[in-house]
Amino acid sequence: MTYKVSAEELLEKGAHFGHQSKRWNPKMEEYLYGVEGGVHVFDLIKTKALLEEALEFLKTSAKEGKVILFVGCKKQAQEKTIEVAQATGSSFFTERWLGGTLTNFDQIKKSIKKLLDMKSKTENNEYTSFTKKERLLIDREIARLERYFGGISTLEKVPDILVVVDTHKEASAIREAVSKNVKIVGIVDSNADPTVINYPIPMNDDAVKAVEYVLDLMKEAILEGKKGNK
Repeated sequence: MTYKVSAEELLEKGAHFGHQSKRWNPKMEEYLYGVEGGVHVFDLIKTKALLEEALEFLKTSAKEGKVILFVGCKKQAQEKTIEVAQATGSSFFTERWLGGTLTNFDQIKKSIKKLLDMKSKTENNEYTSFTKKERLLIDREIARLERYFGGISTLEKVPDILVVVDTHKEASAIREAVSKNVKIVGIVDSNADPTVINYPIPMNDDAVKAVEYVLDLMKEAILEGKKGNK
C-alpha cells in the first residue's frame, strides 16, 4: 500500500507552526508557507508528500530486515517513542544520545554486555553471597545501565536507519549518522538543517499530538513491511 497522510489531521494537531521567524534556518525556506504572528508556518502539502515518502522508505526497509533505531529524547516524545519502538521490535534512545553509539559501537557493545551479564546474574541468584550494601550498589548500577542502554540492549550492530524526533536537538546523533552513512528519517522544525536528513519531515516537533500521529504512521509502515518480510 502507498501511505496516504491526512494534511487536515496534521493541521488539526498543530504540525503547521514552526518557531518564531527570527529563530529559523534559511535552509528550511522551501518547506515554509509564510509567517503568521511572528511564527513560521509550514506548507503542509509538502509535509504530507515528504511524510508519505518517509513512510514508504520505512516500510521497504523493514521488509528488507534493516535495523532501525528511534531517537526521541524530548520529554513529550519519550513515551510514544518507546511504545512505537517496542511494537516494531526496534531499538530506542529516550534519555540522551550517547556519544559514540554509531562511531564507536564496540565500546557501546561492552556496556550493553555488562548490563546483560549483570541482569543474568541477578536472575540466576549469583549475587546472594554478596553483602546487602554490595547488592544495593549492584542494583543501582543495573538501573543506571538500564536507563541508558536498556533501549539498545538488542542492538548487535550499527543500525541502518535512525528515526529522529527533533533533528535540531539531536545534532550529535545526526553528525554520527552522517559520518557512518546511516540513513536518517527526521522531523525537521523551522530552526533545523534539512540538508543532512535523507528523509526530512518538515513540521512542528513540539506539537505532541502531531508527533504522536507521525510516530503511529511509522509504526504501521514498519509493521506492514515486516509482514512482507515474513
